Amino acid sequence: MEYTTLGKTGLRISRMGFGGIPIQKVDVGTVRKLMESLAEKGVNYIDTARGYTVSESYLGEALEGMREKFVIATKSMARTKEAMEKDIEISLANLRTDYIDLYQVHNPSLADLQAVCAPGGALEALQAAKAAGRIGHIGVTAHMATVFEAALEMDWVETIMFPYNIVETQGEALMRRCTEKNIGFIVMKPLAGGALEDAALAMRFIAANPDVSVVIPGMYDQKEIDQNLAAMEDTSALNGEELAKIETIRRELGTQFCRRCNYCQPCTAGIGISGIFVLEGYLQRYGLGDWAKGRYAAMAKKAGDCVDCGVCEARCPYQLPIREMLKRCKAEFGA
Repeated sequence: MEYTTLGKTGLRISRMGFGGIPIQKVDVGTVRKLMESLAEKGVNYIDTARGYTVSESYLGEALEGMREKFVIATKSMARTKEAMEKDIEISLANLRTDYIDLYQVHNPSLADLQAVCAPGGALEALQAAKAAGRIGHIGVTAHMATVFEAALEMDWVETIMFPYNIVETQGEALMRRCTEKNIGFIVMKPLAGGALEDAALAMRFIAANPDVSVVIPGMYDQKEIDQNLAAMEDTSALNGEELAKIETIRRELGTQFCRRCNYCQPCTAGIGISGIFVLEGYLQRYGLGDWAKGRYAAMAKKAGDCVDCGVCEARCPYQLPIREMLKRCKAEFGA
């Protein structure tokens, strides 16, 4: 396992970490086995969030007796001091620990970031918790480059998390600035929210960039851990065939696609928006048209049920034209 220092935090971490979103699908016993495997293989960085339903509490129970082997990072959508104080206490209780290594402001807009830093904002709670030894370091997660750039100029920001993958390279110049300013850079969406099928190629692409401190693929079974570790540990340069495949993926997928973050939910009309876009991918890119059409036909709410309210678009951190994309799916699937 390759290790690195997470920017100015000074934390020594594995370059591959563990993303805690998918463990919502399994149980605590499964998570315990995964944590034991990670400890054995030298993976020591764990990412979760207040917003990931049971993720914090599952990890807290699963890490009993192993807490000291891991660097734990979590995050909160709180924007005020009072709300952040509450979330920090909930996180500490859920994770069954008396300190959290990294606590992050979760996906703020530019306006949110200003609110966090204003008097009575969440930053006051984070800095107080840091002074008390309840949290070790403070970071920011972002989906938009404008927020990334703003966070780079804030002296309290020790880490930044941002999407980076084969088809989302818009942050590369800002990643270089992280390195220059000794701010730890954490990769989210290494598989573009599941849009990238070749996980090994996706992970090798990321590992080749020296500006990446740690990548946190979401995992919930042992096969995923083994596959991702094998890719990260392959330090050979990307060959011509792999580079050609990367270019093909970029042409086919483009930039206007769903990352399955589900910030758009709940839909006013009850549509499983990201699920429909996943099936569209199988229909258009992966040669599984009949399978995709069968699954789509079984959905209770389809793309054609969209009421054109636009609420989903206001929530989307990637500013996708979701209504137009649903209209496209309606035409493709015929409903």
